[in-house]
Amino acid sequence: VRQSKWVDWNQYVDEQSFAQALRSKLVSAGFNSGLGMLVDTSRNGWGGTARPTKSGPLTSVDDYVNGSRIDRRIHAGNWCNQSGAGLGERPKAAPAAGIDAYVWVKPPGESDGASSAISNDEGKGFDQMCDPTYGGNARNGNNPTGALPNAPLAGHWFSAEFQQLMQNAYPPLS
Repeated sequence: VRQSKWVDWNQYVDEQSFAQALRSKLVSAGFNSGLGMLVDTSRNGWGGTARPTKSGPLTSVDDYVNGSRIDRRIHAGNWCNQSGAGLGERPKAAPAAGIDAYVWVKPPGESDGASSAISNDEGKGFDQMCDPTYGGNARNGNNPTGALPNAPLAGHWFSAEFQQLMQNAYPPLS
């Protein structure tokens, strides 16, 4: 599946395997072997009705990956206020080898950035990757951003995102 457009030859398409591999490289480079990593699970739940329940079709590698993948971003490079995201694993200590904890670094409901330029005295600029109408760039394969509309400045309360994160939480909220 590494040759699919989504994976794009990336060896680490999930945060935990990346964090574990980075930890191994750091330890082999001389960092303390007691080094532990944190994985932010605050927005990687991807539950709800769009979450796949079986493998994708075997018609092509891209169909298989796109039909199977839990992460429903349009492109792996998209990051801002992603439509369809959900709260992920709850914070917990020592969930896997080399991982000190799953944490929610970004508080649920806190905007990643404004979906349009907003005049402010906080020194916060505008990033097109937060604009749902932006057609993308070379870094995200010239794909749409997948960002939610009407987002406020970064760090401000974004009710629509909070509601979506709760609705799409995986594991589901009880």
